Amino acid sequence: MIVATKFISNLGESLGYLNWLLNPFHKLGTETIYDLIGHGVPTSQGLYLNLGYWENATTLGEACEALARRIATIAELSQQDRVLDCGFGFADQDMLWAREFEPREIVGLNITASQVTQARARVIQAGFSDHIDLRVGSATEMPLDDASFDAVVALECAFHFRTRARFFAEAYRVLRPGGRLVTADIIPMTTMPQGLNRPRLSLGWRLMANTFDIPKENAYPRDQYHDLLERSGFLQIDIASIRDQVYAPLHDYLRRNPDTVKALHPIARLPARATLLFSAEQLYSGLDYIVACAQKPAEEQKNYA
Repeated sequence: MIVATKFISNLGESLGYLNWLLNPFHKLGTETIYDLIGHGVPTSQGLYLNLGYWENATTLGEACEALARRIATIAELSQQDRVLDCGFGFADQDMLWAREFEPREIVGLNITASQVTQARARVIQAGFSDHIDLRVGSATEMPLDDASFDAVVALECAFHFRTRARFFAEAYRVLRPGGRLVTADIIPMTTMPQGLNRPRLSLGWRLMANTFDIPKENAYPRDQYHDLLERSGFLQIDIASIRDQVYAPLHDYLRRNPDTVKALHPIARLPARATLLFSAEQLYSGLDYIVACAQKPAEEQKNYA
């Protein structure tokens, strides 16, 4: 009976992967995709799901931690801060921030209930349950009070949100005056072919958007990203591309360490290995990777404690 149950479970998981990765018409939502991925992440250092920041990193785990540190540094996390982490995955970055930056409290929102359950257990095991509060919830409909956080962060997940503009509005609402919003985000690099009035999205972006459930409303380049933040009320907006420290070095690392993909589900390994046949320029030519920072305007001081 146990063997039969396990077989049925494995078969259902395999069919789910086939539908997700090989069916171009699939309609899998973000929550279903991350339920499928589960613990099948390629880094052996924690359960990070980000692509990493590779300026000084030599392994995928180091790169993933470096990206988390970069976001925390840009957000200027301090011991006085109450931090909101949207789309926290398995909470690896939250535990790193708790260890190294020691904010007063970290609250996490994530729509994937299975990740929340596993992340909570990992936080308890690591001894951070008094400082990290992980909840099931949406970044575009935050069940949180106005002006209740000093920083809002979204590490490589805002492209999923329906929509990113709604997330910006919610982040603005829950931030205290002078609070910071920081995102690490993937956006398209667009071109304007001669004779066309609208920019063209690359095949690479369209494939990624279909595979990872990215709403078409989130497909815009850096200048529009800036405009959306500004229209949401943010000031001191800075958007920097770090694509040269993400895509090419990650691709080079995977080519030099092909066994890294063994952590993936067997059905996911084939397309992952197939990508290594192409150059980074071919694979990622249409993708930008940005780190954005913006601040809610400071107002007359009020007691929000």
